[in-house]
Amino acid sequence: MEPKTTVPYGTYVMIWFGLITLTGVTITVAGLHLGAFSVMTAILIAAIKATLVLFYFMHLKYEDKVFRIMLMLAVATMAVLFGPGVACHMS
Repeated sequence: MEPKTTVPYGTYVMIWFGLITLTGVTITVAGLHLGAFSVMTAILIAAIKATLVLFYFMHLKYEDKVFRIMLMLAVATMAVLFGPGVACHMS
């Protein structure tokens, strides 16, 4: 059995405040009407928020390397599948 990693509550609180801040940034950017960049900005902010949730709240940061590799494979697959559609939307 592997030793458990104890994460201080302060870390969770800071990540939570970061997620709340990024949500505010998403709402603010949505009101700026950036044209074609609105979608890309929203996706970028959502990706940052998802990364924070995955690494801290789901403890991926403290797991074996194989889980990180599987995550990168899933993200690469998603990029290949959604990339052409987003590129078409941007043009």
